Amino acid sequence: MTLLYGQLAERILILDGAMGTMLQQKGLTAKDFGGAKYEGCNEILNLTRPALVLQIHEAYLKAGADIIETNSFGATSVILKEYDLADKDIELNKQAATLARQAADKWSTPAKPRFVAGSIGPTTKMLTLSSDITFTELEQAYFRQGLGLLEGGVDLLLIETCQDTLNAKAAGSGLRRAMAETKREVPVIVSCTIEPSGTMLAGQNIEAFYISIKHLKPLAVGLNCGTGAELMNDHLRTLNDLAACAVICYPNAGLPDEDGNYRETPEEFARKMHKFAQNGWLNIAGGCCGTTAEHIAALAEALKDCRPRQAAVAEKSCVSGIEAIWPEEDNRPLLVGERTNVIGSRRFKELISSGQLEEASEIARTQVRKGAQIIDICVSNPDRNELEDMVAFLPYVLKKIKVPVMLDSIDPEVIEAGLRFCQGKAIINSINLENGLERFERVVPLVKKYGAAVVVGLIDEQGMALTRQRKLEVAERCYDLLVKQYDLAPVDIIFDPLTFPVGTGDRKYLGSAVETIEGLRLIKKRFPECKTLLGISNVSFGLPAAGREVLNAVFLYLNTLAGLDYAIVNTEKLVRYASIPEQEKKLAEDLLLNTSEQALKDFIDYYREKKPAALTFSTEQILPLEQRLAEYIVQGSREGLESDLREALNRYSPLEIINGPLLEGMERVGTLFNQNKLIVAEVLQSAEVMKAAVSFLEKYMTKAEHATRGKVLLATVKGDVHDIGKNLVGIILSNNGYKVVDLGVKVDSEQLISASKAEKPDAIGLSGLLVKSVQQMRITAQDLRESGINVPLVLGGAALTKKFTEERIAPVYAGPVLYAHDAMEGLSLLNDLLAGKAKTGLNRQISEQEAEPSRIGFAGKDIDAVAVSSATVSWDHPVYRPKTLARQVLWNYPLQKLKAYLDMPFILRRYLGGQRQKTQADAQFDAQIEATRQSYRDKEKEFRLILQDFIDEIVQKELIKAHGVYAFFPAYSEGNSIFVIDPDSRSAVLEEFTFLRQPKSDGLCLADYIRPLWWQPTGGQRSSGQNQPQDYIGLFVLTTGLQVSELAKGLQDKGEYLKSFLLQVLALEFAEAFAEEIHRIMREIWGLEDAPDLTAADLRKRRYQGIRVSPGYAICPQIEYQQKIFRLLKPEEIGLSLTENFMMEPEASISALVFSHPQAKIFTLTGDS
Repeated sequence: MTLLYGQLAERILILDGAMGTMLQQKGLTAKDFGGAKYEGCNEILNLTRPALVLQIHEAYLKAGADIIETNSFGATSVILKEYDLADKDIELNKQAATLARQAADKWSTPAKPRFVAGSIGPTTKMLTLSSDITFTELEQAYFRQGLGLLEGGVDLLLIETCQDTLNAKAAGSGLRRAMAETKREVPVIVSCTIEPSGTMLAGQNIEAFYISIKHLKPLAVGLNCGTGAELMNDHLRTLNDLAACAVICYPNAGLPDEDGNYRETPEEFARKMHKFAQNGWLNIAGGCCGTTAEHIAALAEALKDCRPRQAAVAEKSCVSGIEAIWPEEDNRPLLVGERTNVIGSRRFKELISSGQLEEASEIARTQVRKGAQIIDICVSNPDRNELEDMVAFLPYVLKKIKVPVMLDSIDPEVIEAGLRFCQGKAIINSINLENGLERFERVVPLVKKYGAAVVVGLIDEQGMALTRQRKLEVAERCYDLLVKQYDLAPVDIIFDPLTFPVGTGDRKYLGSAVETIEGLRLIKKRFPECKTLLGISNVSFGLPAAGREVLNAVFLYLNTLAGLDYAIVNTEKLVRYASIPEQEKKLAEDLLLNTSEQALKDFIDYYREKKPAALTFSTEQILPLEQRLAEYIVQGSREGLESDLREALNRYSPLEIINGPLLEGMERVGTLFNQNKLIVAEVLQSAEVMKAAVSFLEKYMTKAEHATRGKVLLATVKGDVHDIGKNLVGIILSNNGYKVVDLGVKVDSEQLISASKAEKPDAIGLSGLLVKSVQQMRITAQDLRESGINVPLVLGGAALTKKFTEERIAPVYAGPVLYAHDAMEGLSLLNDLLAGKAKTGLNRQISEQEAEPSRIGFAGKDIDAVAVSSATVSWDHPVYRPKTLARQVLWNYPLQKLKAYLDMPFILRRYLGGQRQKTQADAQFDAQIEATRQSYRDKEKEFRLILQDFIDEIVQKELIKAHGVYAFFPAYSEGNSIFVIDPDSRSAVLEEFTFLRQPKSDGLCLADYIRPLWWQPTGGQRSSGQNQPQDYIGLFVLTTGLQVSELAKGLQDKGEYLKSFLLQVLALEFAEAFAEEIHRIMREIWGLEDAPDLTAADLRKRRYQGIRVSPGYAICPQIEYQQKIFRLLKPEEIGLSLTENFMMEPEASISALVFSHPQAKIFTLTGDS
């Protein structure tokens, strides 16, 4: 299959269109199918009308298809059984492959080879929802289909129209068996069907689907059927960012009309697919229902010059149920609910034993409601049949929860039975080396067959690892075996350093808590790609109940600081670390960190008579009312909340309560979270209390008496489930005269566009808590603009800033964009906006009547027709003419020359924590942080030597390679635009760059720094007017990032973490240095003389004539201008490419426009110079 992989790397391959649609056009009768009994079974036509099937294949090949599918979509015994043809499944599939092979071979040439894909449909059964077929039975059906297709000569196998991921897993498993049987290994493609609702029929979205099937190591993953291309945009974008393999897309020809007909023309279909290709999202493109040879011909023509998607996605640890969950720095530890475990929960054990499975599954749902993000399931009761209990219970729980499951068993047969029910990517708990390789041998194949992560307990033939060094040694041995011998991905390994009880008096466990904490820290440092897990409650076994909860909370906190990723806990009894009194924290820390008989005695004595209930938050009248209200939020407690809210209503209005003590409480929650004293799950519990308080107060909030001011759409953006801020905004707006339409959470662009067109709102409010939500807002704004929507956008969220809103989001939207710091500011902004008084930032929408030249922004208007250059910029200077206009390429530019530009104090300060000037914020750091900073200051000399030595090594070994390209072009300006001229014709405009102008009289614009042409169109010809010469603009693109990621990964794998980090840091810094050097070279070519005593420090401070600006920064926020620069300089030659969001790949790359004007300077667009 080397040929297929080679073709994929060179171009977008074209898949054929619908077989069924083409057959329907032939006017077939029962006779064609071999009788009425078989009518509708398209697969029988392989035997009854082979020439017709061959004709359709050739029609698609003639249209330009590179890959044709066999006529075998429904050729499993599961479907053929309905026609009494189950015994002909292998024959029909083999014949289907033979016909397609015959057609492909006829049309194949060395220049354009053709390939055959074995079409494998979803059958009429869904394992997740059906009870009349098992995983094993469906796997067998796919195995037989695979045998026929492979014997018939297919080049690849296409598992398509997947509506249930569990079916896809069964297909993948069956096809692997067929390949082994026939001794033919071919690539597999997997394509799912996302409904207009945004998920597959069985519930997963595209993200969870990919995570769940990537263990099949597909050649490509993608989408087909279900919808037309227009509803695949968001899903395809997500897949592009996620998939490490190729991406395939073959939509229907739009959505069918009321008669079931597809009306999308070939030209419309091709145009939509071309947009995907332009975004760089496609490797294989074709058509599904409603598409014909004409559609494929139009598609082939539209995509013939498009470059294929370049997959460069690093693998990350992830698990999934209906939804995917990623263990990351900003959400760890993920909480694993422990109560569905017969060993640890007496109630669960009794329910399983008595067959009360519905009630038992409610325990799992309760754990999720209380914050569990994964559910641990253990039914290992020695008095019962574990296998039977797992098979009976698991379907109940999987219907009630969306989170991933952890299958907790030492029996491989039980584990496999459980995996056959999981459409997501589960976690297996656990394996170890207690009996040598026995458990590895039996369980790891299941991990790879079904797709799972696996917990590795640090136990070997010598027993449980007690010390930190033993834990690391066992982890290293397990890692080497799993990765090197068993070929398991490091991201699927979860190490359990083991938790031992500190309260049993057993001397061998003295100090075990510290060893676990420090062992975990060592493992995280040694294996950063792997994750860690602990069963927290084991540490407190045998202690008084109230003390157990405190000790568990403190132990969880200490391990979180050490890097813990998963914590097995009882989420119903999880005590907040921040709520524990200092005395009790000290008792717990003494027992954990300085375990001794005295520490144990002190702890037991304190908690002997204390009840767990005493730890819960109380509403005793100790604190003033306002402080109590804030404390409910901090503690995440609702007990007594409503009575205090009623009391507060006697003194304050509902809005005063919300914006006073309740928001104060949320601010404290944020502070505690930033200090690592609360974890994400606890923050969400606080949010729930806030939501309950607001919901209670809502009924006391009276609406404004005047008429409705307007309609507002509210949504939390795609990928974000946080809605507290949005809910507050909705309540406040609806009680101040606005009609609010709340679209909920995880709202993608298509949903928002559809609702906007239906509701016709006066404004749209978007919210998001996460950092990635800020980027999603920008994408959503672009999508809204492309759909012709320009109503005002009001944006808010914890990670969003006013600067990002104005500089990165506003320029890509066609209407006003406003940033609201909180709900009340959102209300005020909307009131002003709809009253015509809002200042909407740089992207203000101005009517034709009120437009002023100096205030026009970049909103798609005819800017250059009205804009005037700033009078503060003079052109009374000679034209600086470059010595050459030829494009110049710099290969392997000497790093030795660039070293002088490196700012060592800055690198130490920014990346290695070296000494820096104290700021006002620093002055507020606590003693612990200050001590940390002091330790960095003490080590600054050591860091400097390490840094210098490594820079020398980089230069000597050429670990970083600097490549660049630059050129000069004739140019002139008109208003706010710069026109770049073809240097050969001296008249043809190659590109136009339009820039923003400061919103003030004589406001500056970058276009002011290029000399205008003094001419006016006369009779269609340009006349010189005054004889002013043309000006020139410079452009460059460079990179120092090629192969850096790979080299850094290699260093990381060898345990050289500091070097790995520094290599990536220095690639960025060498890029900045190279930018300075290229700019210096360009000044020389321009004839601009630098001062003879100019130092590297002076260069860093831009103490020379001229400036350079890069797209995406404040002065030039239009990141899409990267495309224009790429067209002019063609930096692909030096290894650069652009992503769909116009970011350069690899990282450590810079592009810039260079100006020579003596007055050129960097200015802000807010009006300040």
